[in-house]
Amino acid sequence: MTLQFLSEERATEILRQVWPDVVVTEVCPRTGGQLSSVYEVRCSQPADAVIVKVYADQWRWKQAKEVSVYRLLSAYEVGPVPVILRVEPDTALFGYACTAMTMLPGVPLSHVSADLDTAQVARVYRQLGATLAAIHRIGQSSYGYLTTRILDPEPDNTAYMTRQFAKKLAEFEELGGDLELHTGIRNYVAKRTDLFRRCEAPVLCHNDFHEGNVLVEHRVDGWKVSGFIDVENAVAADPLLDLAKTDYYAVQGDPVKRTALVDGYGPLPADWAARSALYRLYHALELWDWFAAIGEGALLAGIAEDIRRMV
Repeated sequence: MTLQFLSEERATEILRQVWPDVVVTEVCPRTGGQLSSVYEVRCSQPADAVIVKVYADQWRWKQAKEVSVYRLLSAYEVGPVPVILRVEPDTALFGYACTAMTMLPGVPLSHVSADLDTAQVARVYRQLGATLAAIHRIGQSSYGYLTTRILDPEPDNTAYMTRQFAKKLAEFEELGGDLELHTGIRNYVAKRTDLFRRCEAPVLCHNDFHEGNVLVEHRVDGWKVSGFIDVENAVAADPLLDLAKTDYYAVQGDPVKRTALVDGYGPLPADWAARSALYRLYHALELWDWFAAIGEGALLAGIAEDIRRMV
């Protein structure tokens, strides 16, 4: 259920703590869902636009996570990412929790990528690779899901990924996944668990770095990445887990994109292809579970076919 509409009056109240003389001229819904609703708030004083996210009560922990990860990225000068302007976690004030942040320039890469020529695609994907590498230079103390801390931390990647595959396979079975495919996944992973231990240390992983979450803008010398958003899936993990998700979600077998992404990222371990293949399988399994859980049955057959090809 989409949350209630954010009025100009309420947006003014939220932003007045940031700019006492703010004048809001328009509030435009951007996206909305069960977790949060996102609004672009346009102002004439100051002459700027900001993003206000409104959270359902049960998802306020996601608000705290998003703020924490954005501030961590900013502290390491990785981005551009939105600057947090105001955080209001208390529902008593406005009736809901909300966060105000700066609005990055540009449009989602997914809106323009189909119209880019080969050279432009390669240029942008090299920038994506370099951005992921910068994120991955932020080390973490252990492996696990991030909020404002690492939940249920694991000391090594083998323990973490073994746990995650077991969890997702259990969900796959509970949600009615094909039993033969379940066995195929389990056997494929069992034969390759030694690959997990080759990750030397956990790093910050965006864990949703695809064309919908990367912003680009057209400049005199062509298209350029202008920032990235949506850090609500961030984890502490093997950097190749993150690279593999971008590969599965965005590259989708395109050799130009894959080559540029890897070139932009920089040196990779000798076993990166094998590890990435194992992680792509994890992301496909996780995606199947998610769509099955929310009732998007039409998408399941295509993902299941992806998994069959992988195993």
